[in-house]
Amino acid sequence: MHSHVIRRKFLDFFVAKGHREVPSSSLVPADDPTLLFTNAGMNQFKRVFQGVERRDYRRATTVQKCVRAGGKHNDLEQVGFTKRHHTFFEMLGNFSFGDYFKKDAIAFAWEFVTGKEWLGIDPERIRVTVHHTDDEARTLWREVAGLPDDRIYGLGDADNFWQMGDTGPCGPCTEIFVDLEWGARGRAGGPAPTMAQGEFERLAEAGRFLEIWNLVFMQFDRAADGTQTPLPKPSVDTGAGLERIAAVMQGEDSNFHTDLFLPLLHKAEQLVGKPYDRGVTGAPFRVLADHARAVTFLLTDGCYPSNEGRGYVLRRILRRGVRYAWLLGRREPTLAPLTAVVVQEMARAYPELTAKAAYVADVTRQEEERFLETIEGGLGRMEELLAGGAKIIAGEDAFKLYDTFGFPIDLTVLIAAERGAEVDVAGFEEALEGQRRRSREVRTSQMGVNAPAVIAGHEGEWRKVGKGKQTFVGYDATGADTEVLAFRDAAGRVELLLKDNPFYVESGGQVSDTGLVRGKGWTLAVDAVRKTPEGTVVSAAFDGAFEPTPVAALVDVPRRRNIERNHSATHLVHAALRRHLGDHVRQQGSLVEPGRLRFDFSHHGPIEPAVLAEIEREVNEQVWENRPVATREMATKDALALGAMAFFQDKYGDRVRVVFIDDYSIELCGGTHVRTTGQLGLFRFTGQGGVAAGVRRIEAVTGPEAYGVVEALRGTIDEAAQAVKAQPEHLIQKLGQLVAERERLEGRVAEFLKSGSGADAGSTMTVSDVAVTLSRTSAEDRNEIAAVADTFRTGKSKSVLVLLGSTDKGGIHVALTDDLVHAGRQARQLVERLGGKGGGRPYFASGSLAREKQPDAAALPAVIQSWLAGGGAA
Repeated sequence: MHSHVIRRKFLDFFVAKGHREVPSSSLVPADDPTLLFTNAGMNQFKRVFQGVERRDYRRATTVQKCVRAGGKHNDLEQVGFTKRHHTFFEMLGNFSFGDYFKKDAIAFAWEFVTGKEWLGIDPERIRVTVHHTDDEARTLWREVAGLPDDRIYGLGDADNFWQMGDTGPCGPCTEIFVDLEWGARGRAGGPAPTMAQGEFERLAEAGRFLEIWNLVFMQFDRAADGTQTPLPKPSVDTGAGLERIAAVMQGEDSNFHTDLFLPLLHKAEQLVGKPYDRGVTGAPFRVLADHARAVTFLLTDGCYPSNEGRGYVLRRILRRGVRYAWLLGRREPTLAPLTAVVVQEMARAYPELTAKAAYVADVTRQEEERFLETIEGGLGRMEELLAGGAKIIAGEDAFKLYDTFGFPIDLTVLIAAERGAEVDVAGFEEALEGQRRRSREVRTSQMGVNAPAVIAGHEGEWRKVGKGKQTFVGYDATGADTEVLAFRDAAGRVELLLKDNPFYVESGGQVSDTGLVRGKGWTLAVDAVRKTPEGTVVSAAFDGAFEPTPVAALVDVPRRRNIERNHSATHLVHAALRRHLGDHVRQQGSLVEPGRLRFDFSHHGPIEPAVLAEIEREVNEQVWENRPVATREMATKDALALGAMAFFQDKYGDRVRVVFIDDYSIELCGGTHVRTTGQLGLFRFTGQGGVAAGVRRIEAVTGPEAYGVVEALRGTIDEAAQAVKAQPEHLIQKLGQLVAERERLEGRVAEFLKSGSGADAGSTMTVSDVAVTLSRTSAEDRNEIAAVADTFRTGKSKSVLVLLGSTDKGGIHVALTDDLVHAGRQARQLVERLGGKGGGRPYFASGSLAREKQPDAAALPAVIQSWLAGGGAA
């Protein structure tokens, strides 16, 4: 039975039983910061099971995409070396939210597994396990399925009890196993062998009995002290592995030898030029087949290779694939062409793969090429570290392999283990944290006057002069009449802690405000703002007498408005980039200043100019629409449920501030913004570039700065138009004419150059060690003749070219090499000696000359000799 058929049969069966068919959720969880990846079918229903979300259905069925390759659930190192472990897999599931319970769940599972219309597995091959205390489930298996007691085994908490966490929903589970060796005897109609529980467990561990289905009965609510209280509406969560069921239905003992993997294994054979072996030596092929699936689906669902979080896990998978392809002798990208096979085989079930196929292959190829550039050096370094039978790689050396050659720590551990060595992982983590700490210090030192380091070290004690706590009023106001809570004299500067503070302190990429604080008889020009445990402190140089009187705190409004324009623009840009480039785009950093914005984001390569222009236009369309910009504080879970952009490497509290740009953009943000997008006025990109592997950067301007860019461009156009003597609106037409004329001239010159000098073959003689060439030309355009003269002069010395026109009233043209051009010797003067009238430059001149006056080769030496001897005097 083909895997496509198994998927469809499963969904159709449960839809017929009153379940809602629900699409698979993304591998990147949208609203669960506790998960690295979606790793079970129940993930998307977690809030429903917890009772904090209600759906309009009480039964559901899914085929859920899952990844287990990082965090708590990590099967990465086993992949390729066992028959069952995968990074990416599909989980068939049916769920009851307080509707049916044990009896129906067991009946559904038994009917689908054994029913002739469905899987049709021989009941004699089936054995089940239950929790040893769950007599109800044991009884139901006897009554519903007719299983005898000697094929129902009671196991403990480790195997047959499930819980969502240390507290919350939990309950016993029951699992269905298939006997993989019940072949000939089963076909002959014999009864299943009787065996004790211990023997069953041993054979299950050895692989004879394969678990294909797990039914979880959410029956209790576990408290922190371990107390289990029965749930008022017990629920059901079941999961059946598609890969395992496919192996059973296709008569294979390994998931890798089913139709889900065989096309990938065959393609890998073609790529590496070696046959696949189903034994241990075939592990690299199985790694490639598995990892190609994981890479394809992760990239399609918006994960992107990086050095942190989910992106780091994806990069580990990619590089592990490159490593095993390398072992097979492959020295070019291997996973990239395999992703095309994944799309071909899986697009029927997951149509979204087709739309992202080219993108997936492109990103995968770039990642592989990047690692291939360093892997040989890294492997060489590993050889050096393990030379002489060394049994441990120091943490610092492991870190250098990571930092210099891109070797993830688990890849270093893997390679070391192959050589019987270990890695000091704790030392690696310490070195890695040291690098992160240094990076943070560098970023802090680059923050300018707003950095705490600039203020730290100033002497002077704080004097508390007011009561209460500071409140930030800068979201709604740019000024405040307030009082000073505390102040101090800090080496020629005064620092103030204001009760009502309108000054924004640098955070989230937005720079700090500047402005004024006025008191009775004094004014501070605030040029620095910093965070302290007590609140936000404003600072200014001051050398007069200071008294903490009531103050007026005034933010520099024009500067703040420009900052707000640029900050709101980053939100518009982020949304537009995702719309045009894909959901893999994620903010990786930003800088919002009054004069510009900078936005870093995950993407695999430069944006094509035409696409960038489309993105710029879309942002401006949002400006012209004058969309409202609103902010709300709400519970984090509610913000995420609304689809707010958030990044779980950031730490959010229970409540967050959400910025809505109408229905176009929703992001968690603590910065200040315009009230409507129309206040941006105009948006212009000013450049793009790369920051790091897989991270791009764009820069842009808004408002007055954008107008300035347009004005500068208009000035350049006006200057260009004047230079070519055209009106600005006719500049393109004029440039086209000039280009066409240039191409015509270049074509003519090319024809002339075919004959050497660009003229008819003439005579060359030597006069007083000067080479003199007399020739004729059919060219009439002086620019063309000048090009011929330039060609003649190139690379020569002490040479003269005399060109005669071919018409009766022809011209005469003289070209001199640079060493003959000096005071008294000019091309114009030689033209005149030869009877012509005209002028030109010192090294090239032209004149008119009647045919009867044109010199011949015999007369030319005397004229040249006279010109040389006379210093060129006429």
